[in-house]
Amino acid sequence: MTLYEIDTKISECIDCETGEVLDLDKLSGLAMEREIKLEGVALWIKNLEATAKAIKAERDVLKVREEQAEHKALMLREWLSGALDGEKMETPKVKVSYRKSTAVEVDDRLPKKWCSKKIVYTPDKVAIKTAIQNGKKIAGAKIVERQNIQIK
Repeated sequence: MTLYEIDTKISECIDCETGEVLDLDKLSGLAMEREIKLEGVALWIKNLEATAKAIKAERDVLKVREEQAEHKALMLREWLSGALDGEKMETPKVKVSYRKSTAVEVDDRLPKKWCSKKIVYTPDKVAIKTAIQNGKKIAGAKIVERQNIQIK
């Protein structure tokens, strides 16, 4: 039975106009069933959060391994390039060649006229909250009280 069905049956056990309990035994059983269902959902949430935490930890470990492998490949690529010194190499399993490319290198002496300006505006929520709490009205901002569920 779903929580919706349980809540509906609980409301059927109570007279809407007088508030009198019509079937106390049925109401007690439904209340217990509702509590078991809610407990199950709360435990499910804890399980999902633990799974997400474990996945994040594994992702962090894999990220470190990824960065190490990329760094090692870069170092070996530089070593191979130095060892070949521009020569091509080909075996039945691998082929190494070179291609020309161009890139712009920039140092600290570059005039500002060759730089693009990037301005990013982000709301300072701490300052906004403090100002509103001190009685200031700020268009486009308000303090909202929320109920955050905690499952332990």
